[in-house]
Amino acid sequence: MCYESSCSAAMLGRAAISSGVTAHKISRTVTLFCNDTPTSSATSIPGSGSAQQPKPLLLLLPWLGSRPQAVSKYCDIYFRTGFDVLMVESEVSLFLWPRWGLEYGARLLDILESERFSQRPLLVHAFSIGGYTFTQLMIHMAQDRQRYQGLTQRIHGQIYDSLVMGSVERMAVGLGKTIVPRFEGLVRRLSLLYFRTFKQQTLDYFNAAINVFWNSPVTAPALFYFCDNDALCDAEGMEEMIAYWQERGVTVQKLRWKESIHAGHLRAHPQEYLSLLDSFLHSLSIVPLKAKM
Repeated sequence: MCYESSCSAAMLGRAAISSGVTAHKISRTVTLFCNDTPTSSATSIPGSGSAQQPKPLLLLLPWLGSRPQAVSKYCDIYFRTGFDVLMVESEVSLFLWPRWGLEYGARLLDILESERFSQRPLLVHAFSIGGYTFTQLMIHMAQDRQRYQGLTQRIHGQIYDSLVMGSVERMAVGLGKTIVPRFEGLVRRLSLLYFRTFKQQTLDYFNAAINVFWNSPVTAPALFYFCDNDALCDAEGMEEMIAYWQERGVTVQKLRWKESIHAGHLRAHPQEYLSLLDSFLHSLSIVPLKAKM
């Protein structure tokens, strides 16, 4: 028996290999996809002051239960624009017991600081619970800013798609919709009971993580995709947080729809999604001007 995340990575890896991309398994939940086409090696970036720069690396954090066919669409976008992709998958256990999530975050930071990646410019693209996973990295970066200063400075941009935002009830709704959709109501009620029973080990951690995200040590330009009809996201709360980031001096772009699909905005609104993403990426000077999506 294999976990959903591991199976997805393996299936995505086979698809990638067939399209000129090689997959390298770093751990059970972390896979590196290297774009081996001739035009995707070290590139000349406008304004970099150097003829050649290390190839940029996308840190991709998919949503819980993501299907390889869906994730591959995002990978293809970044392959075409000159990125390698480091896919980091999330698991329910890391969310239900946040201390494990923090340990996972520390291991991910070790990977990003390893010799293989230590010079690579980074872009973060997190979906839904993937944003929670990236927050675990933020917590460590906030606790030791001096140690992680170099890593923080290598992050040129951050993209959040369908970020879970709001009360613990919204978190429980998210678990119900992703773990066992047929028993969504039961899972939601059990989740709420669990969170309240283990408040010190869960809710207190969540609240601390939320505070770190609002005051993130990562101040690179940000892009948010969200919608009004998402049961997992409080759109007004998202607007409030975006305004707070802007007050802190973070450059933020956003695209808010009245109706869309949680972690499915690209499928529901492809032209708007890609147009803003293309504009955002080129504003970061992390990809060649001629790169196309």
